[in-house]
Amino acid sequence: MTGITGLSRKNTFVLTIRDTDEVAEALRQALAEAPPEERPGLERAAALVESTAAATETRLRARWVRTRLAAAGFTGDVGSVAAVKALRQAEPRLSLLGAVQLQREAVAHPE
Repeated sequence: MTGITGLSRKNTFVLTIRDTDEVAEALRQALAEAPPEERPGLERAAALVESTAAATETRLRARWVRTRLAAAGFTGDVGSVAAVKALRQAEPRLSLLGAVQLQREAVAHPE
C-alpha cells in the first residue's frame, strides 16, 4: 500500500508510506506452508511484491499522480497545464508548487 501524506498549501513535500516488507514476509510464510497447487500463484505474488518494493519514492509519487488524475477523469497529457489543474482539483490542499513538482516526476517516470 502506498499512502501519500504532507499535502498542504504550506508544505510541498510528499511522504510515501510503504508496507511491502510486511506483505513480502506474509507471502514467504504462506509459500513455506502452501500445498503444491497453491505454490505457483504465491510465487507469482511474491515476485510482484518484490518488484513493487524495488520502486523508488519518485516512481511511487509519479504513479500516485497518474492514479489521482485517472480518478479525477483526466485523460489528457500529464505534462500539460490542464493536468496540474486537474491534480489540484483532485487534491485541493496541494499547492501549485507541489502540484508542479509532482507533475514533473510523473512526466519523468512514465509507466
